[in-house]
Amino acid sequence: MKKIVIADHHPVTRKGISCLIKKDENYNIVGVANNGDELYQTLEEQNPDILIMEIDMPQISGINALRGIKSKFPELRVLIFSTHPEEIYALRSIKSGAAGYVPKTASLKVLKKALNQIRKGGIFLNEELTSTFTSRNVGETSAISRYKKLSSREVEVLNLLSSGKRNKDIAAALNINEKTVSTYKTRLLKKLKVDNLADLIHQSRMFQFG
Repeated sequence: MKKIVIADHHPVTRKGISCLIKKDENYNIVGVANNGDELYQTLEEQNPDILIMEIDMPQISGINALRGIKSKFPELRVLIFSTHPEEIYALRSIKSGAAGYVPKTASLKVLKKALNQIRKGGIFLNEELTSTFTSRNVGETSAISRYKKLSSREVEVLNLLSSGKRNKDIAAALNINEKTVSTYKTRLLKKLKVDNLADLIHQSRMFQFG
């Protein structure tokens, strides 16, 4: 059973998410937060597996907040459930460490699907978003498809690589050894179909929008 924290400054949203998942035996809601201070305190106290959060609420705001949370809690799987436009923020959120992005205009079915995919270790991006990119850039869509197949740990390693971190720094940040980092880099090169680290970093930066 995965422990979940819900962070949103709208009580109706928190209640709605709770009602959606409280009867699912795969999840246990261990805390809620309506601002940044409450969120960090709850994460420290409960050490949840999954965080469902709005990226803009009192005392916490934007992609930088997400990066800060992932830096302090690297094992935490974060599902962004936000009012922000999906086409602008979704891929950028994934690149910054989120495991999934669902806009608040989505159906409950999509939210549940995203949560289940994240629980199993996957990355969730709405298929409609991928379709949007299909008409714009076929090559980019292919890259998105490959990116979606990365594990959460591979995404974390890729994020750190793209920010200029060395193997030693990545190992320390993720509490793994340098040999394991090298193994992840090899997997990333293969999965993203690039030949060297420079191309790998370049491709990772394709996913930063806004």
